[in-house]
Amino acid sequence: MHAPRAAAAGRTASPTTARLINDRLALQLLQSEGPLTAGQLKTLTGLSRPTVADLVERLQEAGLIAVVGESGAQRRGPNARLYGIVADRAHLVGLDLRTHSVTVAVADLLGKVRAEQTVPIGPDDTPDTAVAASLAAVDKTLAAAGAGHPHTLAVGAPGLVDPATGRLGSIDWIPSWHAALVGELRDRMAVPVLLENETNLAAIAEQRDGAARDHDTFVLLWLGHGTGAAVVLDGKLRRGASGGTGEIGFLPVPGTDALPSASGCSGGFHSLAGSAAICALAAEHGIRGPGGTGPGSQADAASETDAPPAEALVHAAVAAGDAGAAFLDALAARVSLGVAAVCAVLDPGCVVLGGEIGLAGGDALADRVAGHLARLSPLRTDVRAGAVGGRAVLRGAVLAAMDAAQNELFAPAG
Repeated sequence: MHAPRAAAAGRTASPTTARLINDRLALQLLQSEGPLTAGQLKTLTGLSRPTVADLVERLQEAGLIAVVGESGAQRRGPNARLYGIVADRAHLVGLDLRTHSVTVAVADLLGKVRAEQTVPIGPDDTPDTAVAASLAAVDKTLAAAGAGHPHTLAVGAPGLVDPATGRLGSIDWIPSWHAALVGELRDRMAVPVLLENETNLAAIAEQRDGAARDHDTFVLLWLGHGTGAAVVLDGKLRRGASGGTGEIGFLPVPGTDALPSASGCSGGFHSLAGSAAICALAAEHGIRGPGGTGPGSQADAASETDAPPAEALVHAAVAAGDAGAAFLDALAARVSLGVAAVCAVLDPGCVVLGGEIGLAGGDALADRVAGHLARLSPLRTDVRAGAVGGRAVLRGAVLAAMDAAQNELFAPAG
């Protein structure tokens, strides 16, 4: 399927542009297929042998590919050489910022994580202390990965990211050290620092590695401390004019005793499906967490971590089988209200339940949401549990940094 693209590029583009297109095509193949010989590149691209020889030479001179072995035990010589991408050509950093922690991952140019570290941020730590601890974690993780100066960093954080400025919006509940850290990274590293909403990054991870790999259009519904959504249409993440696409917590829904306002989502979907609301629902159904603890003590246990208290309760309900079914049904009915509203506007065809609570509910919750949704909406929608796991935001950050780095590096001068 690659040959028509390469041939068309050669006929209609300038020689320089054609070389760039062909080089990028070869690099994409080496990334997706692994090491290839020049002959295999010729077959897969549809390019001529001299053209392939030229692009292999260019990419080697740019330090992007190297000989990594030979193909076949009986073959020797230039035609048997296997070429692969030089993964250490650049190193990437992904960060997942939470209220009480920061997690750092360092990966190579192909997105393979080489080192990872999580650092707690105390509730009484000053913003300066939090920023210093985070910067130290970045340095330590780079050292552990054997990496020098990173090529690109990507940061996932809660809240709105202004598409025009690339900065976090001013929201009272977001820790001030988040914005301060991003500013310090940009000043100190002097490399591209991408900032993205955490739910959007989780959607990137689910699209590339998880539950939405077979969908170009889908919505990720985030269920954690609060609620949120990421919208991917025709393979592209949609952020909206102010970065607010997916702020589903503000969605007016039946079942609450008030309406949300411009200054708060109390009374919106958040009041039905946020962690505190789920804890109250669990209490009504007699669901208790590990060790017989109830919602109150779950909140106490989670007060110094980033885990939403409802996560353990949903886990307990799933493990309880029939004893937890009524609670899961009631929770699914609530979640389906938000999903139905999203589907009525976007008709995504697929909704992935992510976040800590979505992951805790797994298929047991996703199947129940699908059942309620089928009664609320005529639009056929597949509801799936997230598959990437608890590192979805971090994985999305690494992938975002990888894409940005490859967009620059995979276009060597022709």
